[in-house]
Amino acid sequence: MTRDAPLPEHSRDTLVDKYGRRITYLRLSITDRCDFRCTYCMAEEMTFLPRSEVLSLEECLRVATAFVGLGISKLRITGGEPLVRKDVMWLIERLGALPGLDNLVLTTNGSQLERFAAPLKAAGIRRLNVSLDTLRPDRFRSITRIGDVAKVLRGIEAARAAGFRRTKLNAVMMRGINDDEFADLVQYAADHELDVSFIEEMPLGDIPGRGNTFISSEETRQRLAERFPLVASTESSGGPARYWRVPGTETRVGFISPHSHNFCDTCNRVRITARGELYPCLGQNDAIQLLPVLRTHPDEAEPLRQAIIGSLGIKPFGHDFSHQMEAPQVVRFMSMTGG
Repeated sequence: MTRDAPLPEHSRDTLVDKYGRRITYLRLSITDRCDFRCTYCMAEEMTFLPRSEVLSLEECLRVATAFVGLGISKLRITGGEPLVRKDVMWLIERLGALPGLDNLVLTTNGSQLERFAAPLKAAGIRRLNVSLDTLRPDRFRSITRIGDVAKVLRGIEAARAAGFRRTKLNAVMMRGINDDEFADLVQYAADHELDVSFIEEMPLGDIPGRGNTFISSEETRQRLAERFPLVASTESSGGPARYWRVPGTETRVGFISPHSHNFCDTCNRVRITARGELYPCLGQNDAIQLLPVLRTHPDEAEPLRQAIIGSLGIKPFGHDFSHQMEAPQVVRFMSMTGG
């Protein structure tokens, strides 16, 4: 299908963009707030959204229900830190019961997992992603500005005790900050039967010095190969990571490479921010505003459905990140978009 082709006609239960890619994966941010202040994600002094500008939990459920009705089978709950949202379990329990939703997953910084791991499992969360850029307490505090790595590691253990398997660690690669610890993170994952993905730092938000810290996936893979005999794998978790196996373990090592090897040709996902902005592409600034639709038509499903379908008309073929640009290519912070 050519890049200027019209949007295909939609059946009642599918979403297909103008390049023929079927959209089956929704990343839904339920808050822009977080109990950390990670240096690559947000400014130290953040101004968060007033409650009136944030999707209510009921509106989050309406959005998710509409997407599932259009063929979304995987939904990831993100933030900010989703587990700091008041009454979050009310929403998760209802999402877990949606007919047709096969894979309900959650990304968290791990700070609240000690308390929430068992209820999340009971509510139907299938898998967890835990952001963990370092195992060192002082470095963790420096990166997060406020966090306690011991609390996160206890949360990971609580998730295992609750029955979660294949929990995945997400580590943002930063030269001169945590690049001497990548092999230690893989070893920790292998010792605890976890997966781990290394993520190229993305140019979201005005964060000084980012160009000096960029590391490519290929450089990290070559470094890890000095300690681990990584074996290429064709496995997929339904997201953008490319995986390698660590022989003799259950651990997969993934690389998410929005700069060096972007995954646009097979993109199957869209994102919704906590304020109801539908971004068909993480790397672009174009969005559809769903909050006015939800509040203008509180008792109607069709206007929301049509807005979602229409959003695919602005989904580009891909993004073009460059780590060499000083100005941010996307003006919003990652915490605003959803992790």
